[in-house]
Order: sequence, then C-alpha cells, then structure tokens
Amino acid sequence: MKSGTLYLIPVPLAENASAKSFTPYLVDTINSISEYIVENGKTARRFLKEAGLRIPQNELVIHDYGKHNREGDLQEFFQGILNGKDVGLMSEAGCPGIADPGADIVAYAHQKGIKVVPLVGPSSILLALMASGFSGQSFTFHGYLPIDKLQRASKLRELENLSAKYHQTQLFIETPFRNNAMLEEILRSCQSQTRLCIACNLTGEDEMVVTKTIADWKKQVPDLHKKPVIYLLFK
Repeated sequence: MKSGTLYLIPVPLAENASAKSFTPYLVDTINSISEYIVENGKTARRFLKEAGLRIPQNELVIHDYGKHNREGDLQEFFQGILNGKDVGLMSEAGCPGIADPGADIVAYAHQKGIKVVPLVGPSSILLALMASGFSGQSFTFHGYLPIDKLQRASKLRELENLSAKYHQTQLFIETPFRNNAMLEEILRSCQSQTRLCIACNLTGEDEMVVTKTIADWKKQVPDLHKKPVIYLLFK
C-alpha cells in the first residue's frame, strides 16, 4: 500500500493574525485530511478552526507530540500515514521543523520514504531577516544563547566577530521573560557601531521591527519583557 503524505502546516505567530497566516491552499489542505501530529491538541484545534476547518472536530485524530510524549517510538504516530492517510504536522507557532521539535517527525518520515510537503506560512526567522536590512545571502540562526552571563557575553562577542568576518547576519532568540536581561547584555557586550535589529511580536497588532546601532539603542532601550523577540546582529 502506498503511504500518505505528511503536510507541514504553519500556524499564526501572534493573536489575531489568522488573515496574515493562512493561504487558500492551506485551507483546502486541512479540509482534505483528518489526522494531525501536534504539540498541543487544544491550540491545534483552535488554529484549525480559525483557518476554516469544515470537518467536525470530533472526527479528527490528534496525536500529541508535546514534550512529555517525545521519548517513545515515533512509529505510533505513523500508523495512519503508512496505511495511506494524509497527515498534517503542526507546531505551536510558525513553521513546523524550524526551531521546532517537529523536525524529528519530518526526519522519521524521510526514513520511511514518506512524501513531505511544506506549506507556505509565517516564519519569524525569515520575516525578521527580511525586515532587518541585513544580509539575506549569508545568515545563521543560533537558537538560544547560554544563560550564564559570562558565557552569554562571550557568545555575543563571538557572533559579532563571525558577522564581521563573513559578512553574515547572526540571529538568535531568548525566553520572553529573559528578554530585558538579554538586551542589557547585548548593549553591554557589543561594540557601539555594531547594528542590532529587534523584531518583536511579528505579525501581531503591536509588531515592532527596528534596526539601530548599539550606540543608538542605548539612548532609548525598549521594554521587551514577556514579548516574543528575534535578535539580529550585523557588523
């Protein structure tokens, strides 16, 4: 029997951003499948409803791939797709597999010879890069930097040097409640003429994307506490 297809279904990055996030093709796709692998069943169902799902919710098969369900055999998530059913993979925000544990699901699908189809949708990394004014020819996303202050300061200087050496944009993130501490460390550790782009709450109603030198950011420091932010450095 031919296996089904694994569709990678993006979801909104912010509240009230559905119209910016869902394409007509995505809406058609979710109405042609009834099985999903998700990080959180409750939020996945809400996203599907916002996107225009017409299939009754009680007819959906939802596999929970949350942090407490990642240690077992991934085979259990693939019974339907191996039997010919198309299945959707959804992240908690943005694109599945990008800074997201869903990458393991995608890797397993490739191991089993399953067709993988990524759908168009919002990626905070790419949106931030597009709006930064920095190099989109060469860039690196580093995820989270070290929590330890000395290690974090050292890492920031390393990223600054990499950017200067390779003319390369350096992107990273922080847990929202640590954002103000992260920004404070960036302003303390980086050189005054290094440019920093802060991309905050992308696609949200209070979206902010601003690029300034470190020297200029020091003149007016924004409050980023508990807001989703991507930082981009370029020297």
